[in-house]
Amino acid sequence: MINVKNNFNNANQAFTYFYKKIKIDGVDYGDTKALFNVGFYLQNPLDMDITHPERNWNKKYAQAEWEWYLTEDPHITQLGEIYGSIPPIWEKMQDSEGKCRSNYGYQWSRNYQLDHVVGMLKELKDTRQAAISIYDGKEINRYQKDTPCTYAVQFSIVDNVLNMAVLMRSNDLWYGFCNDQYCFAMLQKLVADRLSIDSGNYYHYAHNLHLYNNKI
Repeated sequence: MINVKNNFNNANQAFTYFYKKIKIDGVDYGDTKALFNVGFYLQNPLDMDITHPERNWNKKYAQAEWEWYLTEDPHITQLGEIYGSIPPIWEKMQDSEGKCRSNYGYQWSRNYQLDHVVGMLKELKDTRQAAISIYDGKEINRYQKDTPCTYAVQFSIVDNVLNMAVLMRSNDLWYGFCNDQYCFAMLQKLVADRLSIDSGNYYHYAHNLHLYNNKI
């Protein structure tokens, strides 16, 4: 068991810490170094910019990915129209219909999950049921090329602010975390705005938090 820091002001602090921690303490796992069962808080989730000098994070792309999610359309052509091009990773992950299951907007639109979350929190602010399911074992036969990295997202109102927890099976620190934290923080803000309250903290958990060897 490896002790890790579990509280950060913002995403850049978390990235900077784990970028070093994985390189030092990560175990060899396939073509990565990984830490297991990592969970931590972001106290200011809307402070989303990744400014680490080695990362050269593209905020414009993260915003385009968020706007794609908002369309709730899993076709990667939608991302291409928004961003101007389609990153190769999405082209590799598309199915025969040009869809990607990792479009989280598509996932939260199933059975109107997002609307149900907002409705539950409006009706009972201390509900324990305000959760969105992303990974879905009932559609696992469709995951040949694209398996969602996120299990679920849950929301809780505490002291009249909206806290959020994101639970992931797998999270690549270099690309995945940097863009995921942006989109999830935006999701938290979207729900908070619909409830007319502020965003609180964001808890991020990954069973496997890793760096690919070519990023070490």
